[in-house]
Amino acid sequence: MDSTNQGYMTNEACAGNLPPGLTEEEAMELQLELTKVDDEIQTLKQVLAAKERHAGELRRRLGISPLSEFKSNITKGWHEVQSSNAYLTASATLEDISRSDAYKKTQETLSQAGQLTSSALSTMGSAIRNRFGEMRNSTTFKTLEDKMVSISSPLFVFFLSCLSYAVSKFHDKWTNSISAKVLGAIHICHINLH
Repeated sequence: MDSTNQGYMTNEACAGNLPPGLTEEEAMELQLELTKVDDEIQTLKQVLAAKERHAGELRRRLGISPLSEFKSNITKGWHEVQSSNAYLTASATLEDISRSDAYKKTQETLSQAGQLTSSALSTMGSAIRNRFGEMRNSTTFKTLEDKMVSISSPLFVFFLSCLSYAVSKFHDKWTNSISAKVLGAIHICHINLH
């Protein structure tokens, strides 16, 4: 219980600052009732905390981790969302939209845009590969390569050959799984090192 509130109300009642229509006796009764309710609230908080600790201990003994409980709650929540009227209505609306002519035209336009983008990126990849080849064959690059090779031994040569191989594979297979090709090229270079 908050003793400052009790003291404040008692002081208010003693000072004669009662709300209109409330006698001093009624104020004292209300103050006692408030004190009891505050005590009950405090007791309920303590009981709740004890119950939560006990539930946590039971979960721990059952092997239920907070993460598995969280996953379970997420799964249950997602299931509830999927079975809600709002979700079902939205799904039906989206199905109707996907069957519409406007959606089909937009899908075709985006597909064409994707093809054009792929073509542009392929052209850019070709330009990068050509520029890299020109750079690698330049006297400045060869001088730098010679200096680096003498400084860092075969490690730099390995890096350059991997980079060159990755760029050529990257360009050759641009429209296919780009990241898989680059990773494959790096893996092949790694195998060649060993």
